Amino acid sequence: MALIDTLTFDLDDTLWDNHPVMERAEHEHHAWLDDALATWLDETVVDEAIRRLGRYSEGYTLEHYLQRRLDVARRHPLRRGDFTWLRERALVELLEEFGLPRSAAHLWAAAAIERFLTLRHELTPYPEVVPMLDDLRSRYGLAAITNGNADLRRLELAHHFSVIIAAGEMLTPKPDARPFLAALARLGSTPSRALHVGDSWNEDVLPAWRLGMRVAWIDKRNERPASLPDGVYRLAHVRELPALLERLGR
Repeated sequence: MALIDTLTFDLDDTLWDNHPVMERAEHEHHAWLDDALATWLDETVVDEAIRRLGRYSEGYTLEHYLQRRLDVARRHPLRRGDFTWLRERALVELLEEFGLPRSAAHLWAAAAIERFLTLRHELTPYPEVVPMLDDLRSRYGLAAITNGNADLRRLELAHHFSVIIAAGEMLTPKPDARPFLAALARLGSTPSRALHVGDSWNEDVLPAWRLGMRVAWIDKRNERPASLPDGVYRLAHVRELPALLERLGR
C-alpha cells in the first residue's frame, strides 16, 4: 500500500462543532434584518404605502425562510450546493412578496447575507486542531474540501492549507468525485497516496473511498458500525488523526 503524502479535510463538524455556529447565525441574521428593515421603513422611505408594511418577521418567519430555500433549491438543482446563493435568492423573493421594490429587495437581501456570513465565521476550531495542522502541514500536502459556505480565507486556519475547494460554489458538491480529484490534482497526488478526513458517511466517506482514497471517518454521532470497508478508519474525534497516521505509516 502506498504511503500517504496528502490529506484532504472536510470543515464543518470535522474541524469545529458547526451546529451552534449555524443556529446562532440563522437566528441573529434574521433578527438583524427585521430590526434594520423596520428602522429603514420608519426613518427613510418616502413612499407611504411601503412605510405601512409593518414588521417583516410578522409574516415571514425563519420557517418561511427555510421552506423557501428548499423550494429555490428544487427549482435550481444545479445550484443546490451553493448555500449562499440559495439563501440570497430566497430572501429576495420573500422581501419582494413582503412589498419591497425589486431593487430594495436585492439590497436588503445582500446586506442580510453579509451579516449571516459574518456570524457564520465567528467560530472556534476544536482546541487540538491548530497545533495538529501546524505539525501535519510540514509532512503532508493539505487541502480543504467543503460543501458549506465557510470561507477559510476569512479564518486563521487558511494558511495551513495549500488548496481550498468550495465544492458547492463549484456546482459540484460532495459526494461528486470532482472536488476530490481537483484537490489531488492541485497537490500533485493520487487517490492511493491520499487520506480524506470527514464526518459525513455519504458526502465524505463513500465518495473518497470509491476513488481509492483511505478515509478517516469522524463518527460524530457515535454510530459505531460493526464493520467498515477496508481503508476506512473510524475516529471518535479529529484529535485521534495523528495516531492513525502514525499507525498507517509503519
